Amino acid sequence: MKYIYLVRHGQTDYNLRQMVQGRGVNADLNDTGRLQAHAFFEKYKHIPFDRIYISSLVRTQQSVQEFINLGIHFEIFDGLDEISWGIHEGKENTPDSHKDYLHYVNQWQNGIVDICIEGGETPQEVAQRQLEVIALIKERNDEKNILICMHGRAMRVFLAQILNYPLWQMDTFEHDNLCLYKIGFTGNQFFIEVFNEKINI
Repeated sequence: MKYIYLVRHGQTDYNLRQMVQGRGVNADLNDTGRLQAHAFFEKYKHIPFDRIYISSLVRTQQSVQEFINLGIHFEIFDGLDEISWGIHEGKENTPDSHKDYLHYVNQWQNGIVDICIEGGETPQEVAQRQLEVIALIKERNDEKNILICMHGRAMRVFLAQILNYPLWQMDTFEHDNLCLYKIGFTGNQFFIEVFNEKINI
């Protein structure tokens, strides 16, 4: 049995201001995000993690840095990066941009997962670049407990893939900053033990 502790990164100022981040914005955690990261560390530092997987964006490493400081080996995978939100990344949330965002989310929920915001990525493209990491998780028999830190939309895609949900159902998987999904892997299938556990600070 293998256990995956899958977390979303802690809060950034973009999250606080409800601005679009995405793959193209490499934002740091803010003070609240750092408190969330520390609270998560205090709660789960007793778990003997064999390895940590993070995206190439700094907010994921900052969210699990205290575990890394213990000497746990970590690997960076750009396949775990957030989806690209294209022309909306790094911009204030306006009525027009929010309408555009909702249009694409609604399309995805209706099964059209091969379209994207201008300049961005489709859910299918995100799913494709996650396959390397999923294969490693399945193949590495020496890992019994792994910690993965990634991003909200990418996490939804990842969970849909490993749990054999169609991508159009990815919004089934809710998330908050520094939330936890604990997932078991039997060698044949993945299953959820903890669903979107929120961290208290």
